[in-house]
Amino acid sequence: MALLLCFALNPQPSALMTLPTVEIETAPNPKHAVIWLHGLGADGHDFEPIVPELVDRAWPALRFVFPHAPVRPVTVNGGMPMRAWYDIAGGEIAQKQDEAGIRASVAHLGELIAREQARGVAVENIVLAGFSQGGAIVLAGGVRHAQKLGGIVALSTYLPLAGKTEAEVAAANRAIPVFMGHGTVDPIVPYRLGEMSRDALQRLGYAVEWHGYPMAHQVCAEEIADLRRWLGKRLA
Repeated sequence: MALLLCFALNPQPSALMTLPTVEIETAPNPKHAVIWLHGLGADGHDFEPIVPELVDRAWPALRFVFPHAPVRPVTVNGGMPMRAWYDIAGGEIAQKQDEAGIRASVAHLGELIAREQARGVAVENIVLAGFSQGGAIVLAGGVRHAQKLGGIVALSTYLPLAGKTEAEVAAANRAIPVFMGHGTVDPIVPYRLGEMSRDALQRLGYAVEWHGYPMAHQVCAEEIADLRRWLGKRLA
């Protein structure tokens, strides 16, 4: 029997949500949520298709929340306005970081977490996920969040503000499980930068499940299968 999915669009911000979102519920009255942030230039629809491939029908009801990043000029793309979680100054993405933009998006992420709590999802049942720029925000925001979360999924990404992380991590999420997947031939976010971010988190005591895949800046079927197993453990 096919998985039944309920789709919704929240185009207008509320008191607890400053960003519009696309939502998919795998069954009524979910008590678990995955907040999933897209990459540069994409939008909240980008990872909608992954849900039927990822979800096991034995899992409890889940709400997937896919927010749209704000539209802003992006320097590396000639100042062209596009959906972006923060600005990128040049090809070396870990250099000259847009700290103000990163912190503003971390604040948006906190608002999305609070909104799920207001809808009856316990914070420990919320998993943060993101790809590329979105993954950078969930890493930065997840380890700093004051309440214990369910986990972090960071795909084809890196740890921003790495030098400030140790001083700013929240005690509640010192033991948060982290899944990281990266393409070995990624031309956008170099594989070595992903490895360096993994190592930085491990030095801080985080349990990182790391996976490398023979792919570019993308998601592959093997990665989805590995993520399904990892999420299944969090939802058991």
